[in-house]
Amino acid sequence: MNEKEILDLLKQHEWKDIEFKEAKTTVPKNAYESVSAFANTEGGYLVFGVKKDGSDFDVVGVIDVDKVQNDFLTALRQKEKFSSIIEVQEGLQRAEGKDLLIFYVPEVNRTNKPVYLNGNIKRSFLRKGACDVKCSDEELKRLLTDASKERYDGRTVDYDISKCFNSKDIMWYRRQYEGKAGNRTYADLSDEEFLFQFGLLKETPSGRKPTLASLLLFGQDGYLRGLLPRPVIDCQRYLYRSDSSDERRWHDRAVCDYNLVQSWTAIIEWYYRFAEIPFEVDPKTMQRKDQPVDYVAFREAIVNMLIHQDYSDHTRKPVIQHYKDLTRFWNPGDAFVSVSDLLEPGEKETRNPLIVTAFRRIGFSENAGWGLRDVFSSWRGLGHVPPELTNDKSKKSFELVLKLDVLLSADQLKFQKTIGVHLSEDEAAAFAYACKKQAPFLLSDIKGVLNKSTSACVAVVDQLVNQVLLSRIDENIFELAPVMKQRFQAEVQAGAQVDSSYTHDGVHDAESGGHDGVHDDKSGGHDELNDTERKILCACMNTKSTPELLSELGYTSRTRNYRTALSKLIDNGLVLMTQPDKPRSKSQKYVISDKGTTVLQKQELSGDYVGT
Repeated sequence: MNEKEILDLLKQHEWKDIEFKEAKTTVPKNAYESVSAFANTEGGYLVFGVKKDGSDFDVVGVIDVDKVQNDFLTALRQKEKFSSIIEVQEGLQRAEGKDLLIFYVPEVNRTNKPVYLNGNIKRSFLRKGACDVKCSDEELKRLLTDASKERYDGRTVDYDISKCFNSKDIMWYRRQYEGKAGNRTYADLSDEEFLFQFGLLKETPSGRKPTLASLLLFGQDGYLRGLLPRPVIDCQRYLYRSDSSDERRWHDRAVCDYNLVQSWTAIIEWYYRFAEIPFEVDPKTMQRKDQPVDYVAFREAIVNMLIHQDYSDHTRKPVIQHYKDLTRFWNPGDAFVSVSDLLEPGEKETRNPLIVTAFRRIGFSENAGWGLRDVFSSWRGLGHVPPELTNDKSKKSFELVLKLDVLLSADQLKFQKTIGVHLSEDEAAAFAYACKKQAPFLLSDIKGVLNKSTSACVAVVDQLVNQVLLSRIDENIFELAPVMKQRFQAEVQAGAQVDSSYTHDGVHDAESGGHDGVHDDKSGGHDELNDTERKILCACMNTKSTPELLSELGYTSRTRNYRTALSKLIDNGLVLMTQPDKPRSKSQKYVISDKGTTVLQKQELSGDYVGT
């Protein structure tokens, strides 16, 4: 951290990972509370030599540098002061001609949490925003549960194994397992022996007992609710945007307060009620395939909620909220690693290893770890902006958001044609993300965009920096170059002024009280662009044949959704045929009209397009 970075920070109002202390001649007592908070949360910097007066900061400097530094570092190694020895990185920096001491306090391993002061576990702190907050009893319980060497789902319960399980759910699971790659090794075993071989039952001095994992997976309702007095997941669907001020109640809801096998079935049934399902036939088997286009992303997101949530937390329930513009997956329980590490290949330490393994054995988790790479890959493959992840260690929660927002929108493609630089496919996607973000971002964010190795992503951002499209803030932090930011904002403002007052065969006149959208001549109503229609319009920015359109949309045949959407767009003059007098010509191609471009730009700028 250099002088410029420090002075820039002083101009801001709040910092999640930096705390300033005066400490001219002595270490203030509340500095140790900040150490506890940083160690228990996500780490952070302590800067000595800055005085806070209300919202103002004044660089006063540390007068006795050696004394303050030695006193502070000595205290961090005293067991009577801290429950764990804290190893910090220290540095000396000058700002405005005065000495500042800078200490980086790392997050400690989960097994060493909570870090508390003076031998009193009640003096444990968490970093919340710009404040050090004493842990509540519930927060202490969560930290202690996560610190345990025995994982929560591996604990045994004194239940009768002949009564506590739902045999139909075990039967379902065994069919899934035995049908996957011909796993017949345990086919002749009883249910009890099957669960024991999988580690879901354990031998105890009083005989075999069920683990919490086995009860969560297959438990009868009464036995399960005695252990988990809250829903496994609460699924809610809303018929408006997430940013709407009209907070009406949910339209469709499924509260899953039964075991994981039954919850999985109920959640998937709820999801299929709003999923867009193309009509598609497998050319090899001639069987109909009814898998929604976003099924992989939703499946992995749902599985992640089921296998990684904190089942010891009985005060907060997991929630899936599906809006017109996004779907939010919120879980109690944070990941033990950083978000950037979650997107790396390989095994990750998990909260519920028995449940994770049980799901993976039946193919319900594509990759080792958290399966989030599959979510990112699938969602980006549909043309959307990358998913957003929030791993909140202060609240011990995890959130995944899937936005129905196009990364390379028609507006973005049009803008990229004006910048005078040829971009590769990866460079175009990374640059589009920077335009969407309009704020500093990490290299790990670009990995989420491109789903490629670190070295490949470094090469892409380096090229964009060389082309003066991005600016490098730090080694792994970037932002849109200032001149590009100004040009893009001007382009957006100009697009917002586009006149979209079409009627009947175009966009409904907003002044007439209608809602902007594509007119449906057959119904006389005004419908919004659905996901398939939007994708066709985006694809037709360049002239496309039917095979090219199908390939770009990810279809292998003319699905019902495709035929309906294309016909509607042609009828409303949003897509033009290159041979309108020969609509069934084999050489027929399609291209977006000026009216279609206007509709697409208008709806993307307003965010009014959704999938159906």
